[in-house]
Amino acid sequence: MEWDNGTIQTQGSPPTTCIYREDFKRLLLPPVYSVVLVAGLPLNLCVIAQICTSRRALTRTAVYTLNLALADLLYACSLPLLIYNYAQGDHWPFGDLACRLVRFLFYANLHGSILFLTCISFQRYLGICHPLAPWHKRGGRRAAWLVCGAVWLVVTAQCLPTAIFAATGIQRNRTVCYDLSPPALAARYMPYGMALTVIGFLLPFAALLACYCCLARRLCRQDGPAGPVAQERRGKAARMAVVVAAAFAISFLPFHITKTAYLAVRSTSGVSCPVLETFAAAYKGTRPFASANSVLDPILFYFTLHKFRRRPHELMQKLTAKWQRQGG
Repeated sequence: MEWDNGTIQTQGSPPTTCIYREDFKRLLLPPVYSVVLVAGLPLNLCVIAQICTSRRALTRTAVYTLNLALADLLYACSLPLLIYNYAQGDHWPFGDLACRLVRFLFYANLHGSILFLTCISFQRYLGICHPLAPWHKRGGRRAAWLVCGAVWLVVTAQCLPTAIFAATGIQRNRTVCYDLSPPALAARYMPYGMALTVIGFLLPFAALLACYCCLARRLCRQDGPAGPVAQERRGKAARMAVVVAAAFAISFLPFHITKTAYLAVRSTSGVSCPVLETFAAAYKGTRPFASANSVLDPILFYFTLHKFRRRPHELMQKLTAKWQRQGG
């Protein structure tokens, strides 16, 4: 995963022969990724199954949630390779193509989740602040599916360079799968990594904050519609705001802060190996938080969407009845 386990240092360039003590990765990452796999796979499958079995009542928010669960599911399917890799002390025996695919899936899930959460937030903002606007009421589910298609295209275009920069290499007589880039491409990766942070995180985060600032102002006003239905909509919007803020605070913000700092430090001349090691450890230590998003999404949305809270055992009853009919 890490190019900085041992490379060449040149005059006036950042030190790249640093030998990092990264035993914490073997202790931290395999257990965390195992939990994400064991919990995230069935949870996201349940979300997908429940949404698909209730397609007649499919809302725009449910369409975005379905695509969010698909992104999380794809990432969870790639975790067994990473679990083996880190359990073996950064040994990657699965080949260069699998290395590039795994790195691409991580960043595609990360930035896809950010954009789908932003779409959900914007949809909630429209429903509360502009419920009667004709441009909001037109389109319906078809418009939501078109937006999701556009999001997948944008995410693929954003994250495709990660599959180009990622590669396998030899470190300490073993094959490793570089995470960001091989050492020879560190300087070239820097502008792309910074651009990905700005376009893939900061801009959606700013849009999300703007939506929720307007939404909070509207919810605090006393001249809005009254009644139990209006109160339920306001409560749902408030819960969604808290959920998305929690997802960004726990999963996305620490990872992007440490990743940006690490990219800046490793591209700066004259930085000592202990400083580089500290920033590298901070960045790699926040990767589990980003991965945990695949578990947080279905859990948090289960408590915020009424559809997910309402009699979840009905889905199991339907599936059991279907299996019984097939078996009979």
